[in-house]
Amino acid sequence: MTESNVREYSAHAASTHTFGRVLANARDHYLVVDGPVQNGCPGEALTPAELFLAGVASCGVELVGVLAKAEGISLARIAVDIKGTIDRSRPVRADVSLFNSVHVHFRMQGVSRQQGDFLVGRFKAR
Repeated sequence: MTESNVREYSAHAASTHTFGRVLANARDHYLVVDGPVQNGCPGEALTPAELFLAGVASCGVELVGVLAKAEGISLARIAVDIKGTIDRSRPVRADVSLFNSVHVHFRMQGVSRQQGDFLVGRFKAR
């Protein structure tokens, strides 16, 4: 039997009794998400923007590991740092909020620079 190339994901989020606080879940996992203080929200838990960036960084760690395994490259460890900037005075589009810039930095152990560049290239091509 062949594996489908289509993968579907779903998540849910709902307001709580605290203004600006959200209870989000996917499958059986729940987390509290706060809007940023700049919006009058608590800002104590991860914000939606931080959660989005953490998701991208997590995808980088997981997928590069999968790609390394598929290529027979023994990746000992990987970490991804990501930073995004939203500048409301210079919107990318007028109809939706977008990051003005996102910078991703991969750090790998157990691979050569050439292997690391190859793996990041494969990640970016996905």
